[in-house]
This record gives sequence, structure tokens and C-alpha cells, in this order.
Amino acid sequence: MADPSSYRPRPGEIPDSPGVYRFRDEHRRVIYVGKAKSLRQRLANYFQDLANLHPRTRTMVTTAASVEWTVVSTEVEALQLEYSWIKEYDPRFNVKYRDDKSYPYLAVTMNEEFPRVQVMRGQKKKGVRYFGPYGHAWAIRDTVDLLLRVFPVRTCSAGVFKNAARTGRPCLLGYIGKCSAPCVGRIDPDDHWDLADEFCDFMAGRTGTYLRRLERQMAEAAEDMEYERAARLRDDIGALKKAMEKSAVVLADATDADLIAVAEDELEAAVQIFHVRGGRVRGQRGWVTDKVEEITTGALVEHALQQLYGEERGDAVPKEVLVPALPDPVDPVQEWLTERRGSGVSLRIPQRGDKKALMETVQRNAQQALVLHKTKRASDLTTRSRALEEIAEALGLDSAPLRIECYDISHLQGDDVVASMVVFEDGLARKSEYRRFQIKGFAGQDDVRSMHEVITRRFRRYLAEKEKTGEWADGEEPTDGDRHTGGGAPASDGPALASDGPALASDGPALADGTALIEAPALKDDDGRPKRFAYPPQLVVVDGGQPQVAAAQRALDELGIDDIVVCGLAKRLEEVWLPGEDDPVVLPRTSEGLYLLQRVRDEAHRFAITYQRAKRAKRFRSSPLDDVPGLGETRKQALIKHFGSVKKLRSATIDQICEVPGIGRKTAETVAVALARATPAAPAVNTATGEIMDDDDGAPETTADAPGEPVSAGTPDERRGQER
Repeated sequence: MADPSSYRPRPGEIPDSPGVYRFRDEHRRVIYVGKAKSLRQRLANYFQDLANLHPRTRTMVTTAASVEWTVVSTEVEALQLEYSWIKEYDPRFNVKYRDDKSYPYLAVTMNEEFPRVQVMRGQKKKGVRYFGPYGHAWAIRDTVDLLLRVFPVRTCSAGVFKNAARTGRPCLLGYIGKCSAPCVGRIDPDDHWDLADEFCDFMAGRTGTYLRRLERQMAEAAEDMEYERAARLRDDIGALKKAMEKSAVVLADATDADLIAVAEDELEAAVQIFHVRGGRVRGQRGWVTDKVEEITTGALVEHALQQLYGEERGDAVPKEVLVPALPDPVDPVQEWLTERRGSGVSLRIPQRGDKKALMETVQRNAQQALVLHKTKRASDLTTRSRALEEIAEALGLDSAPLRIECYDISHLQGDDVVASMVVFEDGLARKSEYRRFQIKGFAGQDDVRSMHEVITRRFRRYLAEKEKTGEWADGEEPTDGDRHTGGGAPASDGPALASDGPALASDGPALADGTALIEAPALKDDDGRPKRFAYPPQLVVVDGGQPQVAAAQRALDELGIDDIVVCGLAKRLEEVWLPGEDDPVVLPRTSEGLYLLQRVRDEAHRFAITYQRAKRAKRFRSSPLDDVPGLGETRKQALIKHFGSVKKLRSATIDQICEVPGIGRKTAETVAVALARATPAAPAVNTATGEIMDDDDGAPETTADAPGEPVSAGTPDERRGQER
């Protein structure tokens, strides 16, 4: 626990200007980001008598080891920079709202030649119109099914669309009138785009004009005795009205507004948002947060506004935002919202009428969300605490292991040997801390030696980080094997971490509008992102028995680390092994501690084997042409298309290679030399029939048994048995 007076800035050092400040812990990790109209007055509040501070604020300032600040010109710039840093550094003491689910949107891809209506989640894309969010995906599909009768917009995927265009036959929706079938040319691109635009107008709330037009067309058809057409229009009007009934009118003046309500207690807060467009509730979402700092309702609202509109522009920010309490001060926040919308935004508390009544409904939803969250979390916290206590008791630890790291080795018969490191903090996966390793100290299959190498590399980096107080030495870069390579992994693997960026330049960074930021010169240093290997675990778990545990312990002993406990979890009987012990520790099958260790081990295995399969698939997709300098993907495809296979290209003369468009004589000579040096790959085998597929057949190098699986003469079950 640090004494705040040990890092308190000297009198007069802090400027009396707007700005953003950062508290860092002893590992140089940013733990809190805040903004202030006057940095001097705001920071002085943190360095008063600890007895006068709120308990959570007291915990923050005693955890911190330094403070620094950045001066900006206005409070709006401070708001923008605070949001950017909270998003970038993920400080543990800041309010961070957790979405209670991944909300689906109704999306129309207006950026395509033939726009498509579909359900979308996650990051919003440029050129796509979004409506929602909705509580359930089936609600979107029900609405779309009703509207396709009137607006027969394309809903099929790119693969289905291309297949229909190739065969000249539309899908079922094209036959029953719920798709205009642009794939077979029944409608040209411009008319289909206009149809999608009308669909968007209707979803945006401009329904009255379109309904009146259909009613007028129905009356005209009846007068002209076109009764079949009039009946179709009547059914279309009925379908539209039924779709409109799914979102009842809540504000009679066709208002576009977002209503935000907050329910809170001393520890947590829940936020609910209703999105009202055209007077109808078009979407709803909710967030929950821990109150890790002393904070008012107005400040909670301000953080909710940052999260809600921080990535939005234009019409995604409504003209009116109704809140239960106004931020203090309110003018910078309102100016920031106006800037993001591009026109005036009203931020206010509803006082009477329909808007106040709707706000009470949103407030009730927030209260219910908080009660439900606390009910679920109470059970979860109790279970995790019991699991950590059981592990500590079984392994003889002084305290519960709040950070657990688990390591696993994966390979296929000694090829593509890799390792994984997964991290659990407080019993929960911390996916941003996951790491992957390539075993490069030796070749072949040796799990014990591989484990020793991985543990050595990981904790050698920890010692280096500790020695340099979180800084890399000048010119030193992490090796490829130590980098986190999760950028191409599935979403479940957690996001990849960017390499540590440089400190702020001497002339300071710039905001989105180009305004320069000036940082206190004496406090200019690293960027504060979580370091790769800076934080030690209390417990290291290895996937395996006595040999793997002994190798991990030997690696720690060689590095002089004696304050980290090592154990292994053997798969066969789920026994826990400790270094130097002849008998395992056997946890009861119903033990929460054993269940947590199993989850950690299984996650490490999943993470390792995913990486190993990706490396293997990449190796099997490789070609001798990949090693030809200056030969890009387009010209490689042109060569393969011209000759039909690498085998035929290898037997071609330089003059024949020069006949390929875009291939000059120098490039042709380089290609010929590279292919002559390359050893021909072994023929691929069809695992279903045992047939050898020659290059002349144009067969791929991998079979279709499973994506990315290697070619093998064994059955799928046999191949799985060969993997570690």
C-alpha cells in the first residue's frame, strides 16, 4: 500500500487549467482516468487526509504510485480525451458499463450494389443502416417477414446470391414474392436500391405517407375494377399495420429521443436506455457497472452518454436525450453531443406529460435489471470465492490465488509445436492477457522440454519487466514467439493486443479536431497499457503430471523465483500434482476448486490447439510461389490459372512463363529458379476414398473433412487422437 504523499506533485507544479489526469500503480499500469475543469483543484482533493476520502477513493490513491496529467484547451476536449483513454487503458477504478447481452440490430447494407436486410451484432460498419437494438433476434425476423411482402428486398447471403445468379434460378423467396430476385435480373440495381431506401424510411418511422399512398392506390385499383390488385394492396396495408403494432406509439408528436434511466445502490448501478424514433420505441438496451469510485447519478449519466455515443455520428445521436440527472457541468457534454450529431442536441430532465411517464417506465426497467443482476451475481461470487478458497487450502497457499496462469503444449506428432498461456483473475477468464508461444528451442516432440522452455521465456520476461519498472530496453523488441498472436483467432480467443506504443511526443498528440494536447513535461513517459508479462501469478497450473510439474518448477528455480506456486492437473484421473511430491492431491469430484482448475486447464488446451491448427492449416496452404520475392497474390493466381497447377508450372520454360500477362522475363527467371530449388510436396490423399490426388487434378492440399485439418490417411477419430 503506497502513501499518497510519496508521489504528491510539488506545490505550483499542477496547472490551473482543464485537463485529464491518470493515476498509475507500481507496475506503471493506468488504474484511473479522470477529467477536471481545474486540474489543480481536482487533484488536490485526492491528497487530503485519507480519513476524509470515500473508501473506494482511498483504495485507489493507496494503490497508485504516481499521477500525471495532460492539459487541454476546453472541457469538451477533456471529455473526448477521457473517453479515449478509458477505452484504451481499461482502468480498474473507472466506471465501465458491461452490456448485459450482445444486442442484435436490423441492418440494411446500403453500401452494396444490391442492399441486403439482415440481423447484425457487434461493431457497426460504415455505409450500413441500423435499426434497433432489439431484445431478441426473432423479433427482427418477425418484423422483416411482414415487411418483405411490401418491400421485397434481398435477404440472402453472398454465397446464395452468387449461386442463384450462376444457375439463373432464384431462391424460394423469389418464387413466393418476398424477394424481387435481383440475382436473376428481375429488378435492376437502381430500382432495388430505391426499394431498400423505402424500407429504411419505413423503419425510421416515416410510415404515414407510405400508408396513405398505398390506400390511395388501393382505391384507384378498385375504381378501375382491378380487384385482384386492390386485394393485394389491401393485404400489404394490413401487413404494414401489423408490423407497426409491434412497436406501440409512446410519444404522440413523432419525437426522436433516447431515454436513459439509472438505478443504483452503494455498490452497483444499472442503466437502461429506450430508443424512441418517430414516437415509437425502436430499441432497448441495458448496462450494469460496479461503483468503484465515489460517483453521483449525474456522473453515471455522463459515463453512460460516453459509452452510448462515443462511436456514433450523425442521426445515430438523436435530437433529444432525456436523463434522470444532468452531468455537472452540463454544457461541455451537450456541446460534445451536438458536435457528434452535427446539429443541436437537447439534454434535459423530463418534467411532465408523456415523456415523464415514459421515463418512469424506463426507471422501472432499470430497477428490475439491477435486482436481477444482483441475484445472479451473488450466487456467482459465492461460488468463485469458495473455489479459490478450496484451491488455496488444498495446495497450502497463504491466500486465495487471485491470478492463475495455465500452460499447455500442443502439436501433431511433433510438428507445429506450440504452447498457450491463459489467465484467470478472480476466477474469471482474462482473455486480453492470453499469450501464445512457438516452441523454437528444439525440434520434435518433447512436452517436458517444451514446458520448461515456455515457463522460462515467460518468467524471464517478467523479471526483465520488473527490473526495468515496466519499460523495454532501447531497441529491444519481443520475439515472434513471445508475441500474442490472437489477431487472427476466433472471437472467443480474446482480442489481440497491439504492440506497446510510444510515449506521447514532445509536441503532444492531437484530438479529432486537430487541437494539440500539451502534457506536463516532467511526467511524460510510457503509454500505460497492460504490459505483456509484467504481472506475476500466485499460481501456475500446467496441463500434465509429475514430469511437466517438475519441468515448470525447475524453470522457476533456475530464474531464482520462489514466490510462485506450481501445480499440474493430470487428465486421466483429474489429480493435482505438486513439485517433489510422490502422491497427488485428490480434490473431491464435487469440489468447486477442482471444477475451476478443470475450466482453466480446458481453456488452455482449447487455446493451444486452436493456434496449432491455424499454424498447420497455414503450412498446408503454402506454395513454393510464396517464396518468390516481388510476386504478389494477383500474379500468383494468374500463373496458377494459366498453367493449371504448380506441377505444370514447374515443368514450363522461361519463355512459356513469360506468356502469362504481367510476368516479365526477370520475374519468370526468378519463378523458375524458386520452383527448381523447391522440393515437390507429397501428394494429397482423399481420406474418404484413399485416392491420391495429383496436382494435375487441381485438388487442394487439404481435405474437406474439417476446415484447416491436415491431409492424413487416418480417420477423423484417429487424427484427433494424434493431436495434443
